[in-house]
Amino acid sequence: MDIRPATPSDAEGMKTVHDEIFAAGLRKAPGDIRQVMASYIDETDRIGCFVAVDDDGRIMGFQSLRYARTGNPYGVAEGWGIIGTHVSPHAARKGVGSGLFRATLDAAKTFGLAKIDASIGADNALGQAYYEAMGFRTYRTPEGLVCKMFEVSA
Repeated sequence: MDIRPATPSDAEGMKTVHDEIFAAGLRKAPGDIRQVMASYIDETDRIGCFVAVDDDGRIMGFQSLRYARTGNPYGVAEGWGIIGTHVSPHAARKGVGSGLFRATLDAAKTFGLAKIDASIGADNALGQAYYEAMGFRTYRTPEGLVCKMFEVSA
């Protein structure tokens, strides 16, 4: 498996990951190329976005990290990072999530973040367990969400 920064040529594979998550009943909507480009590749507050690619060149998952500005849609404190993780159900339990987080954590440290937020659906037990395994801890629970925080150390 190769973990590397996402590029525009990865958008179709990232959309496919969203589609696979949707087909498994773990996402509310299928993928959309424009949304992938806007939210992950061309995101203006992007700190990093990484893809996990298998030996055949297939994207197994991706993780994004953006800078939280005042008034962000997640209610995250300004100056924190906002993380999002998307792993194909076909790639579960293969080290994709932990590999992606290592790359994202390096980017967070380079950028100088102190904290990272993961806002997870309250009904997403897999997502909550993943972030707990990565060292995130619950710090608030707005309606419908469980928000977990990771303290970045140098």
